[in-house]
Amino acid sequence: MYAIVKAGGHQEKVEVGDVILVNRLEAKKGETVEFPVALVVDGAKVTMAAADLAKVSVKAEVVDDEAKGPKINIQKYKNKTGVARRKGHRQPLTAVKVTAIA
Repeated sequence: MYAIVKAGGHQEKVEVGDVILVNRLEAKKGETVEFPVALVVDGAKVTMAAADLAKVSVKAEVVDDEAKGPKINIQKYKNKTGVARRKGHRQPLTAVKVTAIA
């Protein structure tokens, strides 16, 4: 059984026990969060109807509330003017472990 959930502006395919990285949530380590469901697949049975999905939610526990994504290097350069700029970015993330699809 797996579900497609909406988490932090993205959609993720999750199963019970999966640890996923989502955009930073306001929850602290150890707290439980719920994600809205876009699709549920249980064997050969696929649930897509909005009325049925409103009854289903995915519960997850926050494992790490201070995770960071990979470093992204940004370089800008303008020829013959002496203008050069380097900048970096690491996206703040939250690691959550899926505990139930119900």
